[in-house]
Amino acid sequence: MTETEKMEKGLVYDCSAEEIMSVQTGFVKYMKEYNTLGLGDEKRMEELMPLMFAEVGPNTYIQPPFYANWGGAHVHFGEWVYANFNLTLVDDGHIYIGDHTMIGPNVTIATAGHPILPELREKEMQYNVDVKIGRNVWIGAGAIIVPGVTIGDNTVIGAGSVVTKDIPANVVAVGNPCRVMREINDHDKEYYYKQKNKLLKNLTVQVLEP
Repeated sequence: MTETEKMEKGLVYDCSAEEIMSVQTGFVKYMKEYNTLGLGDEKRMEELMPLMFAEVGPNTYIQPPFYANWGGAHVHFGEWVYANFNLTLVDDGHIYIGDHTMIGPNVTIATAGHPILPELREKEMQYNVDVKIGRNVWIGAGAIIVPGVTIGDNTVIGAGSVVTKDIPANVVAVGNPCRVMREINDHDKEYYYKQKNKLLKNLTVQVLEP
């Protein structure tokens, strides 16, 4: 079995093998160009995204710079996904991100791991486990998602969290390690509008009473 076949099957493999490195190097060229672009370059960015990513839905925007081991070749974005700057994708395995998901700055999503046994790490051995992020998820700034994690639809991951285990749908989860704090429910709708109204009222007073 080749090292590439081992990689694709999720087995331990030599990530420094020439057969892998030569292919991996070819994928990152589009990422390098993408990271030179900015405001006013949206047309070229749209052209590059289907070349970089395994899948990318309409109206998805990835704020440069972003970084990916395979240049995004194993990343599957739904539609209307937004990622802020410095997204790091350790995409040796596959990463699936659902529609309408928002990702804050400096988030890391990793699929690659290394054996605990020192002798294997010394030989640059690696394994990959896919990550799956559901629809309409919000991942706060600086969060880290480790290999093999699944995050359910509509869930909020707090800033700075380290997600080491699966998180269900429709919850707020925070911390290191990341834990479910509570479910999302009608209270959140009520709380949001109360806070919004209070802020608008205060702003109006400030305008009327200079």
